[in-house]
Amino acid sequence: MRQLLLLCVLFNVAAQAEPNPQRIVALAPHITEMLYAIGAGDRLVAVSDYSDFPSEAQTLPRVASYASVNIEAVLALKPDLVIAWRTGNPQSDIKRLQQFGVNVAFSDPITLEDIAKELRMIGKRVGMQDIANEEANRFTRQLSALRSKYQHKAPVPVFFAMGTAPVSTVANNAWPQQMLTLCAADNTFRNVKGDYPQVGIEQVVAARPEVIIQPVRPNFAADFSFWQRFVTLPAVQKHQFLSVNADYLYRTTPRTLLGIQQLCEGVDAFR
Repeated sequence: MRQLLLLCVLFNVAAQAEPNPQRIVALAPHITEMLYAIGAGDRLVAVSDYSDFPSEAQTLPRVASYASVNIEAVLALKPDLVIAWRTGNPQSDIKRLQQFGVNVAFSDPITLEDIAKELRMIGKRVGMQDIANEEANRFTRQLSALRSKYQHKAPVPVFFAMGTAPVSTVANNAWPQQMLTLCAADNTFRNVKGDYPQVGIEQVVAARPEVIIQPVRPNFAADFSFWQRFVTLPAVQKHQFLSVNADYLYRTTPRTLLGIQQLCEGVDAFR
């Protein structure tokens, strides 16, 4: 505790809310990616677990996980700015950082369009507004083009398999559900309670999806063997399975466009 207080004193003497911060800590993978996307990656002094893109980020110290933030490690780095994930980092840890005088900004994209807003916000906070605006405008144009391309397509009944033990899927405002809607992929469970609900296998069989979609980690092969026993499913009968890069689907970054494109083209092939 004494060491932590000493670090706090030293930090408060050295750190100010810099208009052009040079020592930045990113507390979520999507924040790390966005900083690199606007050319501020070289200012990062630490990141969170799973910050693995681009490859340069893999060499940086890890000071946070989904469960906690290493307060002492963050203070020891004397950052000019910490960018936290408002709904992804423990709020008690973020409040402690703020109590110690740390300059904290928040990221919390909710919709696909928010990615452009986040790029602009981060660009403003780190003094790289022009580059951030360019990236945001590019993202907005490409997202709009994808919406236009698929908005009048005939819906395809799909099941998005978040997991099989238990069987879970996406709904409402979940990030992948927004992409499914854009791609005219009809998820029967889109309006059930919660963004990531568990459902019964009987419900999936009754929904009769034409395509089963499964996110997979990069460099891993999708395993659809669980579904082969359910021979009444049209997707199984027609061997219509689709795997999509999980990082593209779950991380709220400019690479989301790659996920949308991969998902839409994959569904379109079965349309």
